[in-house]
Amino acid sequence: MDNFLASAISFGVIFLFGCVGEILTEKSGHLNLGIPGIMCVGAAGGCFGVRIAMSGSDPSGVLVVITGILFALLFAGALGAVYAFLTVSLRSNQNVTGLACTIFGAGFTSFFINSVVMQNGADSLLAKAGQQFFGAHIPGAGDLGWFGTIFLSHGVRVYLAIVIAVVAAVVLRYTKVGLNLRAIGESPATADAVGINVTGYKYTFIVGGAAIAGLGGLCYVMGYMNGVVGSTVDQTIQGIGWLSIALVIFTLWKPALAILGSIVFGMLYILSSRITGISFVQIQLLNLVPYVVTILVLIVTSIVGHRETQPPASLGLSYFREDR
Repeated sequence: MDNFLASAISFGVIFLFGCVGEILTEKSGHLNLGIPGIMCVGAAGGCFGVRIAMSGSDPSGVLVVITGILFALLFAGALGAVYAFLTVSLRSNQNVTGLACTIFGAGFTSFFINSVVMQNGADSLLAKAGQQFFGAHIPGAGDLGWFGTIFLSHGVRVYLAIVIAVVAAVVLRYTKVGLNLRAIGESPATADAVGINVTGYKYTFIVGGAAIAGLGGLCYVMGYMNGVVGSTVDQTIQGIGWLSIALVIFTLWKPALAILGSIVFGMLYILSSRITGISFVQIQLLNLVPYVVTILVLIVTSIVGHRETQPPASLGLSYFREDR
């Protein structure tokens, strides 16, 4: 049971990165359905950064991890900036733009990894980085019993995801920046009228949210898969990305609640691989559980109708300042 919970946490933080990134984006009033593609691009960029850092004769583990994270942030943030330009400046349809980003991100990732990253023995370098550096955990964690196994046997990616979620929760709830962002998500015209830079906030949190989501893709490849890049990595990350968007609804747009929600989703996602003696159809039914639970939560919150359980009022709506 201890190992199952530890695995659920390890896998769940992949959802957590995508979920927190999408929450920040949606709080600005934008529904980014490009998160699955952005997570794919983050994985491609992160792997590229890791390969560059591993090309030296004696690479530093800290340098490898930092370089991978920075490149994942850069690649994912760049695609997020494209989405922001199209939906904020050009006021393109957010749903169509997001889907286009997902399609592009998946295609780009497949091409970039196969044609650029995975050349000249890069597979062994990535595997070494994943196992030795991204998988490194606190020494002696296994000697602390169930507590060490569940909470201390993870790589830096797990604690980074939790820290980002906590910081996001604090910023949204207790700071002026968070108050302004929530005001923009509810009524950009009103926020604009009181002097808040609506465009600046939207760009900042759309790009920042995309960058955070991109870390989820890197976390899957270098963390959970220990640097093993399969031929279907883009398809797998896409599925995780859609579940990350569903997790936003499940956690009621609250980054702190997303920590627990990601663990629950992680448990449901890996459950089918831990149960023996079940058929393929039963495995597929188990994999549907997160989506069904999300739908039930959406129905319940819609019936309750409490303001704190609802999405931002302007979510998915383009803002025309001339109509203010």
